Amino acid sequence: MEPGTEPLQPPADAPAGPTEPAGAPAVARQRWRLVLARSVDAPPYTARELAERWEAVLDGSVLPFHRPPGRARGRIAFGAPLPLAMAAERELADIVLDQVWPVWRVRDSLDGRLPDGWLLVDLYDVWLGEPALAGQVAAADYRIEVTGATAANLTTAATEMLAATRLPRERQKGSGVVAYDLRPLVASVVVVEVGPPVVLRARTRFDSVLGTGRPEEVVAALGDLIGAAVSIGSIVRERLLLASELG
Repeated sequence: MEPGTEPLQPPADAPAGPTEPAGAPAVARQRWRLVLARSVDAPPYTARELAERWEAVLDGSVLPFHRPPGRARGRIAFGAPLPLAMAAERELADIVLDQVWPVWRVRDSLDGRLPDGWLLVDLYDVWLGEPALAGQVAAADYRIEVTGATAANLTTAATEMLAATRLPRERQKGSGVVAYDLRPLVASVVVVEVGPPVVLRARTRFDSVLGTGRPEEVVAALGDLIGAAVSIGSIVRERLLLASELG
């Protein structure tokens, strides 16, 4: 067992949760939304490895997780996959409990026990009947440091990009290449620091049919519009946005 994942003991004065008749399936009673940050130097776990690390963390907590029949694991649901080695400031993830706990107890059960490089920024309870979190994520904000073009040229290219009706691109998919239109997946691009390096802020959309706008593809498209190779120094995903937040 890793340091920091030893099972916690519930407080002696902790109130007992609601009980169900013997043999009755547990009932989901509370849904918490976690706001998480990941540092750029966090171990580059694959999606499977990261899921396993989170399960180890949850195994070591005393949180009364709701487990639907036939499912012993999968107790945390992330809003969207996070690319390897990308820092993040406000990722979203949901957990469901079969007891009602106050916020301080949930926080105490998780604080200091997350996978290496992760931090609990905030948490709040949400309606149990909400749709799955992943289906609600509609966009993401990125902060991108770039070199190879001036702030003025990038501003002009961003204006041209947002005025375009189509941005034909190609994307690697498996062993092949597919053509797609990037324009519907770009909500905004703006220069926020003139640098060097120049800092861009881009908002890209998540679409169940069209896919996800990737920040590196936005930068590549800007470079094509400028006619120069624009290099990325770093990318930070600042936050995920739900459809309800976009109005």
